[in-house]
Amino acid sequence: MASLNKNNAKYIPFFIGFALLWIFIQWNVLLKFGITETEAIVDSYLSNILLAASCFLVFNNMKYYLPKNEKYWYIVAVSFVLSCCWLILIRVILWYIFKSDDHYLATLQQSSTIRFGFAFLMIGCMSTISLLWYTQKDQQRTVEQQKEIQQLAKDAELFKLRQQLQPHFLFNSLNSISALTATQPEKARHMIQQLSDFLRGTLKKDDQHKNSLEEELQYLELYLDIEKVRFGHRLKTEINVEENIQQMELPSLILQPVVENAIKFGLYDTIGEVTISITAKKADETLVVTVQNPFDAETAQPLQGTGFGLASIKRRLFLLFARQDLLQTKTENDHFITTIIIPQII
Repeated sequence: MASLNKNNAKYIPFFIGFALLWIFIQWNVLLKFGITETEAIVDSYLSNILLAASCFLVFNNMKYYLPKNEKYWYIVAVSFVLSCCWLILIRVILWYIFKSDDHYLATLQQSSTIRFGFAFLMIGCMSTISLLWYTQKDQQRTVEQQKEIQQLAKDAELFKLRQQLQPHFLFNSLNSISALTATQPEKARHMIQQLSDFLRGTLKKDDQHKNSLEEELQYLELYLDIEKVRFGHRLKTEINVEENIQQMELPSLILQPVVENAIKFGLYDTIGEVTISITAKKADETLVVTVQNPFDAETAQPLQGTGFGLASIKRRLFLLFARQDLLQTKTENDHFITTIIIPQII
């Protein structure tokens, strides 16, 4: 049987009221044909109870079988067959109850065409309503499934983008540790400890979609400590954060690959000291983080990497916020500037 949820239950009083009103109207109409009140009451009640059962049968059937291409023919055929069955059944039952009353039986015979037409109309209306109802429900279910599939695909891609970070950074760090092992074993041990702390923090943050700016900067400091072991005095950093924005939120682990990109293109083609500048401020209810690194336009060359660069960060931001303008880059006075704009969704 079709189950009624809370949203559908509010229509029950309306249908009950309509049924009682129609029974009353039919009862009064039958009295005008000269039959007794008892016969009119029994006729109207039995006729409408069986008709309601037929309509319910149609509604329940649509729940399990929803016609597609042949839906209009299906409605006509179902309405015609059920109307015929209903008319035959009600005539047999009423004939059996009032078979001794010739006047009633004559009236029953004369009203058969009208009865059939009304039953066909009511069942047809119920079939159409049921078809529209379940078609709409089916469409809603399809839309919800598509949204769920899209969300799963989006989450999977975000997870993949985030997981690309660890191997990329880990390989670089292990290479540096390997190089330090022979010449500076103390630094190598120190870097291993820092790398352990960094990766432990990564595992704790894997299930988080966003962090506060304060948490993200703490995590970034761990990364920078490792990089400073790799590059020594050559790597300098400046972090400037506007007051009262430490609790603003941003996607977890979004700054580290941007800073890594700045280090790669700021230090790999130079031998002197390089300062990486990181600033964060609030602008129009958004968090704006800017990362700057100097570069030499004459010696800078595209470097081969693992493919985890600014394009991947831009893709991640698009998946999270559905905007293409949240990662911006420009060059100014021999500085490469990367700006990340993080909307604060309320």
